[in-house]
Amino acid sequence: KGKSKAKTSDEAVEFQGIWEIKQRDFELKEKLNKQKLLDSLIAKTEPLGELEISLKNKLITDMLLS
Repeated sequence: KGKSKAKTSDEAVEFQGIWEIKQRDFELKEKLNKQKLLDSLIAKTEPLGELEISLKNKLITDMLLS
């Protein structure tokens, strides 16, 4: 038998809620990973290479803009 429209609608709303939570979780994990990377670049005792300096500056800029 087919599902009623109300049940299908409820499932769609529930799925949408779960999807939004997963998206937010992914965004927070990505932000945390960037913070950890920046922390490791800042904590380095030896001089940073050109790419590391560029990455550090980009991460700082991204954090300030978000």
